[in-house]
Amino acid sequence: MDDQLALRIRLFRESGQVAPEVADFVATELAALESEGRTVTEESAGMLTSHLMMALTRLLSGAPIDQFLTDEQVAAELADHPEAVERARRTSARAHADLGASLPDSEINFLAMHLAVLARRPAH
Repeated sequence: MDDQLALRIRLFRESGQVAPEVADFVATELAALESEGRTVTEESAGMLTSHLMMALTRLLSGAPIDQFLTDEQVAAELADHPEAVERARRTSARAHADLGASLPDSEINFLAMHLAVLARRPAH
C-alpha cells in the first residue's frame, strides 16, 4: 500500500468518519489483495477503499443501503470476472464474521466491480 492510500485510511479514521475496526478491516483486505500480487495504491484502489469503508460504516450504524437492480452492462462485466464476484463474496463473509456487517447484493456487486478493475491492472 502506498503512502497516499494509507493517508486516505488514516484520514477516515482520524476524522471519525469510520470506526477504527472498519479502517482496520479495510486495511487488512487491502493487504491481502497486495499479498495476492495486486497493485494496491491510491490510484488503483482509492475508490475501492472509500466505498468499502463507507458501506461498512452505513451497515454498522443501521443506515439503509440503497438497493439497485444490476443493469445489463454491470451484469455482463461481472460475468466476465467471476473471480472478482467470488472475492467480493468472501470479503462480505469476513465483514459479517469480523464486524457483524452483511453486505447486501448491491454492495457486493459494487465491490466486485472495483475488484474487477483492480484485477485488470498489472501486478507489481
